[in-house]
Amino acid sequence: MVDVFGVDLSNNNFFGAPFPPWVHGAHPGWYFGNFPWLHPGIPCFPGPSCKFLTYFPNSLRCPPSPPHFPPHFPPFPPYFPPPPPPAQPSDGYTQTFHNLTGATQADDYLTFGLVDTIDDCKAMCNSVQGCKFINTYNDVNGKDGSTQLTCSLFSKCHDSSDADNKGGQSQPDGSVDFIRNSDGFCKE
Repeated sequence: MVDVFGVDLSNNNFFGAPFPPWVHGAHPGWYFGNFPWLHPGIPCFPGPSCKFLTYFPNSLRCPPSPPHFPPHFPPFPPYFPPPPPPAQPSDGYTQTFHNLTGATQADDYLTFGLVDTIDDCKAMCNSVQGCKFINTYNDVNGKDGSTQLTCSLFSKCHDSSDADNKGGQSQPDGSVDFIRNSDGFCKE
């Protein structure tokens, strides 16, 4: 596997991210989203890599492709107030915390990577055996300056009391990282 991807994407190596995000020097193991060119040096999904991963037991599996959003054009002003939106069907996740300034730090860590949206992180969780919880957040000044969401996956559900990684790690450019917009979701 290392010969093909340059990294071990098996569960034995935490799917390419052997050091959890709260450890100094940790790097994302993968990227899932619509902007792979922003992340050279780490495996990006979807793409041709997905077909190769099926040949390696216990490796990361590619989720379905993320949705591509059409350009947004503002609608014409309505003459009447729009009706309330229909109730959204459950996507199989329950939110356990929202918009915190700390990320989950726990012993049941599985892997972490970068994603464009919370839904992309949920799709990654659905493709990792044993994943029960996602934590998405912006690691400001961290992860090589990426503006993507960090997506951490865990095998047990967590609440805000476990979101105690506040950042504070010195970066190579001398800045210090911090966490914002941290959301947690437990798989039902």
